[in-house]
Amino acid sequence: MDINRRDFLKTASISGLAAGLAASEGFLSPLLAGNETAQKPSTTEQTTRNGDMIYRSLGRTKEKVSVIGLGGHHIGRQKDEQESIKIIRSAIDRGINFMDNCWDYHNGGSEIRMGKALQDGYREKVFLMTKIDGRTKESAAKQIDESLKRLQTDRVDLMQFHEIIRLEDPDRIFTKGGAAEAVFEAQKAGKVRYIGFTGHKDPLVHLRMLEIAAQNGLRFDAVQLPLNVMDAHFRSFERAVLPKLVQNQIGVLGMKAMGDQIILKSNTVKPIECLHYAMNLPTSTVITGIDRRFSFRDAARTLQFTHSRIQK
Repeated sequence: MDINRRDFLKTASISGLAAGLAASEGFLSPLLAGNETAQKPSTTEQTTRNGDMIYRSLGRTKEKVSVIGLGGHHIGRQKDEQESIKIIRSAIDRGINFMDNCWDYHNGGSEIRMGKALQDGYREKVFLMTKIDGRTKESAAKQIDESLKRLQTDRVDLMQFHEIIRLEDPDRIFTKGGAAEAVFEAQKAGKVRYIGFTGHKDPLVHLRMLEIAAQNGLRFDAVQLPLNVMDAHFRSFERAVLPKLVQNQIGVLGMKAMGDQIILKSNTVKPIECLHYAMNLPTSTVITGIDRRFSFRDAARTLQFTHSRIQK
């Protein structure tokens, strides 16, 4: 995890969060002024609270996921594998139940570490997501089975087509012999519960993926996309894609809330404001990297939204 995210998790407190919310109108930070999409992060029925953690519905599914998700890439960066395992379990113990991962993170290392962390009853406490890069049926099927083996589970809760970043990617996936066939078969076999996709280059590619999927009889259960304070200024996912996901009751997985430090380097907004922004959008969860165990106590406090404000 970059130093700015780490500093956020070390220093952010519920008092800081409350101050930010109190300064806003209708549960919005000042950054959200005039942002119509952001004005309804969730309905009362879609939002629940357990201790310090807030949970939201994953689209039209009946699944409840923590408002913050544990980024899978960062938990593969520690030199000591045991430290990664402790980080994952610390997150789960503090209420974070959305686990992000991918077949290619650290050449499978992130999945291996998460698989070990999810033993001893932890697997039953989480909503487990991973991603595959294969575009053909054969490669996708192989990656699905490899991911299951690494994660030491017989199923994943959400399988996503990873990095849909080219206009031709949807065609490659849904063509005869494409990756979609492998995922559909895995779902029928009970290896996969829900289906989604990710991408971070251009909202037009997201829209085309949604269109091609619909032509093939698939309405995705979840979609992962960049959502941050700068998004509205260029090829905006928030303006072009987010309303369609909400309209179709597709779970929204926010990522890159801090723009990989680029936004923070502008010295315009603070890390906590970046997360405020993404969490105040109609996101099911906001995925972020965490790589130090001691940060979780303050992270949990940061996520302790005032329930009365959410109900509004």
